[in-house]
Amino acid sequence: MGETEKRIETHRIRCISKLKMFLLAITCAFVSKTLSGSYMNSMLTQIERQFNIPTSLVGFINGSFEIGNLLLIIFVSYFGTKLHRPIMIGIGCVVMGLGCFLKSLPHFLMNQYEYESTVSVSGNLSSNSFLCMENGTQILRPTQDPSECTKEVKSLMWVYVLVGNIVRGMGETPILPLGISYIEDFAKSENSPLYIGLIETGAIIGPLIGLLLASFCANVYVDTGSVNTDDLTITPTDTRWVGAWWFGFLICAGVNVLTAIPFFFLPKTLPKEGLENNADIIKNENEDKQREEDKKEKYGITKDFLPFMKSLSCNPIYMLFILISVIQFNAFVNMISFMPKYIEQQYGKSSSDAIFLIGIYNLPPICIGYIIGGLIMKKFKITVKQAAHIGCWLSLLEYLLHFLSFLVTCENSSVVGINTSYEGIPQDLYMGNNVFANCNVDCNCPSKIWDPVCGNNGLSYLSACLAGCETSIGMGINMVFQNCSCIQTSGNSSAVLGLCDKGPDCSMMLQYFLILSAMSSFIYSLAAIPGYMVLLRCMKSEEKSLGVGLHTFCTRVFAGIPAPIYFGALMDSTCLHWGTLKCGESGACRIYNSTTFRYIYLGLPAALRGSSFVPALIILILLRKCQLPGENASSGTELIETKVKGKKNECKDMYQKPTVLNDDELKTKL
Repeated sequence: MGETEKRIETHRIRCISKLKMFLLAITCAFVSKTLSGSYMNSMLTQIERQFNIPTSLVGFINGSFEIGNLLLIIFVSYFGTKLHRPIMIGIGCVVMGLGCFLKSLPHFLMNQYEYESTVSVSGNLSSNSFLCMENGTQILRPTQDPSECTKEVKSLMWVYVLVGNIVRGMGETPILPLGISYIEDFAKSENSPLYIGLIETGAIIGPLIGLLLASFCANVYVDTGSVNTDDLTITPTDTRWVGAWWFGFLICAGVNVLTAIPFFFLPKTLPKEGLENNADIIKNENEDKQREEDKKEKYGITKDFLPFMKSLSCNPIYMLFILISVIQFNAFVNMISFMPKYIEQQYGKSSSDAIFLIGIYNLPPICIGYIIGGLIMKKFKITVKQAAHIGCWLSLLEYLLHFLSFLVTCENSSVVGINTSYEGIPQDLYMGNNVFANCNVDCNCPSKIWDPVCGNNGLSYLSACLAGCETSIGMGINMVFQNCSCIQTSGNSSAVLGLCDKGPDCSMMLQYFLILSAMSSFIYSLAAIPGYMVLLRCMKSEEKSLGVGLHTFCTRVFAGIPAPIYFGALMDSTCLHWGTLKCGESGACRIYNSTTFRYIYLGLPAALRGSSFVPALIILILLRKCQLPGENASSGTELIETKVKGKKNECKDMYQKPTVLNDDELKTKL
C-alpha cells in the first residue's frame, strides 16, 4: 500500500510539473509571437518610407499576416487536437522565426536609402545652389537621372516583407487554438481563467518588449554604420526619416526559434489537473483515451468535422459572439496599427517617441487588467451569465470614455503653400499655384520636393528655397538659413531645418490623450477575460478547439485583412503633400490634414464599436432563457469524480446483490 501511494505521489508531481512547464512554454510563445506582431505594427511607418509606398499598400502588407493565418487556422484547430499539440506549436514558432528573417532581407538586397532633399550634404557658404538664386540651377537628392528610373527605390522589394508576414502568420496559427485548448483540457475549470489570464499577460509583455525594441530601432538611422550620420539633414521627427527596421526583425527571428525548443519535449496528453492522485481516475482516463484512439482509427479523424461545424453554426450565442468580435476587431486593428502614425501627425512626435509612449502608457494597464480579470473569475467563481454582464458593461464604460479623445487635439502644422498662405492666413485646401509667391517666383525653386524649414516667424516652408533664403551657415542638421525674403519678421529673417514645433499646449494635450488611452486599456482588459470565458463555455468541450479556431478565422478574414487596407486608403485621402521620387512619381505621404485624420482615426472605430453593442445585448437576453453546455459543470473535476464514484457504487452493488440473493435462497430452504 505504501508503494502505491508513493507511486501516485511521484506521478502527481511529474504531471503537475509538466502542466506548469507547458503553461510557462506557451506563455513564452505568446511573448515571442506578440513581440513580433507589435514590432511589425510599430515599423509600418518606417516600411512605408523605406519603400515609398502609400498607406493602403502598407495596410495590405500588415493584413497579409492574417492571410497566412487563415490558410491553416481551421485545419490546425481541428486536426491539431488529434495530433501532438506541443510539437505542432513548436513547429509554428520555428516557422514564425523564418518569416521574421525573410522580412529583414530587403535591407541587405537594396542600395542605401536616399531621401528627397534640396540641401547639399556638404552645405556651406561656397555651396548654395539649393538656395534662392535667380537663374540658378537646383541640385536635388535623389537626382532625377532618367537612366536610374529602372532602379527606382520604389521597387518590388516590399514583396519580401509581404511574403515574410504571410509565413509568420502561418507559423502563428497553432499557438492560440492549440495552446488554449490544451490548457482547457488538462486544467481545472476554476483554474482555467487564471491560466488564460497569465497567458494573456505574456501576450502583453511581448508587445511591451516589442515596442521598446521598435522605439530603439526607429531612433537609429536605417543605414547606420555605412553612412556618416553627421552629414544627415534630417532628424527622427522628420517624415523622411527611416529607422533601422530590419534589425528588430532579426532579433524577433532568433527569439521565435529559441521559444520553440521546450515544446518538443512535452507530452501529447496529461491527466486532468487535480485528479493525478487518484489511480482509478487515471486508469479510467487512460481507458477513455484508448477508446478514442481506437475510434479514430476505425472512422478516421475527419468524421466529426462537419457535425461540429453544424453544431457551432446553430449555436446563436457563439455566432453572435463572432459578430461582436469581427466588429470590435475592425475598430481595434485600425487603432492599434496606426496609433504611432496618429501621434506623429497629431502631436508632432517622432516615430521612436510615439512607440515608446504607447508601450509605457498602454501595456502595463492592460497587463494588470488581464491578471485582475482572471483573479476575479477564480476568486468569486463567476458564472457564464455574470461574466457576460461584466464584459458587456465594462466595454460600454470604456466606449463612452473613448469620446473624450475628441477633445484632446492639436492644430495642423502651418506649412506655407499647403495649408497656410505666405501672409500667415490658414487656407482650407492645397493648391499647387499657392506654392509660389512674389518673394520666390524668380528663385527657380522645385515645387514638389519636401525639405521643410521652420522660419523664425513660426511658419514652416516646403524648402529653404521657397522661403526665399539666400545664404546658409553650418553643416548637416545644424544648418541655418539667412536672408529669407518670404519670412516676414521685424528683424533678420532666418530658418532652420525641419517643421516648427507645435508648442507646449500640444504636449499637454498629448499627455491627456495618453492618460485617457491608459484608462481605456485597463477597463477594456478587465472585460477581456470574462468575455473570453463566454466564448469558451458556450460550446461543448469537444468543440472548443474548433470553435476557437473558427472564431479566429472569422476575425482574420473579416477584420484582420480588410481593416488595415480600407483604413489606410482613408488615411491616404487626407494627405496634403506626397513625397517625390527620382522619376517624378509620388512616394510616401509627408503631411496629413490632422483634423480630417483625427475624425477618421477616432470616429470610424467609435461608429463600429457602437454597432457591436446590439448583438451584445441580444446575447444577454439569450443567456436568460437558455442553458450553456458548460454551465452546470462549474468544475470538470467534480463531474469526473462523480462519474467515478458512481462506477464504484455500481461495483459495490454488483458484489452485494448476489450476497442478498443467497441469503434469501437460504431462508427459503430453511
